[in-house]
Amino acid sequence: MMLKKLLLLVISTIPMLAFADTYNLSSPNGRISVALENGEKGLSYSVKVDNKSIIEDSALGLIIDDAPLGGAKMNFLGETRGEVRDSFELFAGRAKQVKDFYNSGLFQFASASEKKLKLNLAVRIYDEGVAIRYILPNQAGLKTFTIQNELTRFSFAADYTCYGLNLGKFANSHEGEFDPIKSSFIREHNLYDNPLVCKTGIGQGVFALAESDVSDYPGSWFMGRGDGGWGVDIKLTPRFDSRPDGLEKAAVRATMSAAGVQSPWRVIMLGDTPGSLTESSLIAALGAPSEVKDTSWIKPGKVAWDWWNDNQVVLEGTDVKPGMNTETYKAYIDFAATLGLEYILIDSGWHEGAAWTSSPGADLVKPIPEMDMPEIFRYAKSKNVGVWLWVQWQQLDWQMEEALSTYNKWGVKGIKVDFMDRSDQEMVAYYHKLLQMTAKYQIMVNLHGAYPPNGLVRTYPHFLTQEGVMGAEYNKWSARVTATHNVTLPFTRMILGPIDYTPGGFRHTTPEEFPALRRNTLPYVKTTRGHGLAMFVVYDSPLQMLADSPITYSKTDGKWPQPENEWADGLEFIKDVPVTWDETKIIQGDIGQYIISARRKGSDWYIGAMTNEMERNVRVPLDFLGEGLYTAVIWEDGKNPSSVVKKQVNARSHKHSLKLSLAPSGGAVVQLKKQ
Repeated sequence: MMLKKLLLLVISTIPMLAFADTYNLSSPNGRISVALENGEKGLSYSVKVDNKSIIEDSALGLIIDDAPLGGAKMNFLGETRGEVRDSFELFAGRAKQVKDFYNSGLFQFASASEKKLKLNLAVRIYDEGVAIRYILPNQAGLKTFTIQNELTRFSFAADYTCYGLNLGKFANSHEGEFDPIKSSFIREHNLYDNPLVCKTGIGQGVFALAESDVSDYPGSWFMGRGDGGWGVDIKLTPRFDSRPDGLEKAAVRATMSAAGVQSPWRVIMLGDTPGSLTESSLIAALGAPSEVKDTSWIKPGKVAWDWWNDNQVVLEGTDVKPGMNTETYKAYIDFAATLGLEYILIDSGWHEGAAWTSSPGADLVKPIPEMDMPEIFRYAKSKNVGVWLWVQWQQLDWQMEEALSTYNKWGVKGIKVDFMDRSDQEMVAYYHKLLQMTAKYQIMVNLHGAYPPNGLVRTYPHFLTQEGVMGAEYNKWSARVTATHNVTLPFTRMILGPIDYTPGGFRHTTPEEFPALRRNTLPYVKTTRGHGLAMFVVYDSPLQMLADSPITYSKTDGKWPQPENEWADGLEFIKDVPVTWDETKIIQGDIGQYIISARRKGSDWYIGAMTNEMERNVRVPLDFLGEGLYTAVIWEDGKNPSSVVKKQVNARSHKHSLKLSLAPSGGAVVQLKKQ
């Protein structure tokens, strides 16, 4: 009887095993495994790390012209396997050399329905994560069509603690807090932005959901499953061009080309610690390789900025008031030249009809009478300082070729393009159009009111930085920029790419005193000087702003040039710290708690430490240093929020560690130079 029962059990499972086709892949180091299935319910995948389930069986597929493709078992047509062991140079970022190691598979399917539509799945497995993309090959059944949505699902193996930005609407500037939330509380009506970062509960393990290489396709969001399960589904950004409410049924309008139509990469970044995601350049690695051959004109640097401090400078020997005028920007140029900053930025208001909205009548090549642009550019050139200009995105779109051609003749080094506040298919196309056109006229780009990074920094190396982050500007009108927020960003938004947070606020106060001091002109920040200095190491941005005014950076009356001993404490560190890096290591840290970053430029290292509202004493091992003796110059929090204590010690790899004292909402920085 026992033998008979066992035989019946085996026979009953044979049809199930025969029906589900499974294709297995693993990462180069063998730790990450992916199982792709073609079963009764259609295409699906699962992900394990060290044989522990992270993403359980999750649906794959597209909804094309109201019909699901991949939602039922497909006919398998074939597969191609491969491996890549390569590297590439990232022009400006957290690491100069990026390892591009992965195993891959291209799996070809056709639907069993009457149309027999073909769908390919491209899968890449890195040591740092998994990437999957849909490819619709050129085929007779698809010429012009719509993709309403994806069936893509991420079914979590447990009720993970996640950190996400729930914006709740499609049209926005992608700015806010990444708040902790259990995955079971992510609802079907939520719209979580990229990335969604989750702790697995296995050691310090983490993963993040994101996307890369978005082209001819809308950006994506994450919404709750709606069936009570843990995890999220992909939601594509609707179009905004026709209906008054900004919504339209078709999310993607596609026209088949000879090369086919492909989706962005759907990415699951994986790491053993939160800091391992911060170190990763996976999103950039998945971006399309650059076609910009000549990069000699692309020069990262630091920028003296006017808007945050409300144009507060000292105009010596003149009765002109600080503002949008020639003398004000000559003063900013003097300030930049004294510190050796590469650039100044002239923000909103410099040209006729400048506005935050797409108001007609603007002329982006006609300065207001108060701005003598030839004189400003002449003076800047004489001081070896470059000039960036602010523009509103649609006003630029109306006269793009004329404006960029004119800016090239003026000598404009870069433009800050603002208020896109969308991630639909048309806005994605605008990004590519803008970045291609600016490459033609050799003008660098900083995008504000921008959707999150998705690999474009590799495709367009002159795209130095972007906003899409709740940064220092919020200190002007809110109390939302907390130390906790600041130490959450490196583990969440920043894992995707550079952030134009605009650090450098040098008017400090405590969180308790901040509400009474909050103001638009010469704003305060409710973190310490040490915390502010550390941002210049911790935050990625190859174009890094100095948000505060020359007045604030001075110990006297703000006149420039002036002796170094009259600079505000710590300004000499900002003057010298690089903006691009050869190597990045996250030594310690946790989401919303604290972070200690170590960055290498040449043979020198820089350490940035930031904490939340909790005071900390941290010990930093120096085993990342090369051989030899180093001089360590340390700036730590002082007795009040605006002070720092500077000291110097000798240090050696493997033999020394540094103890850093971080005040509440505080931080510290270290400059390590090889002797």
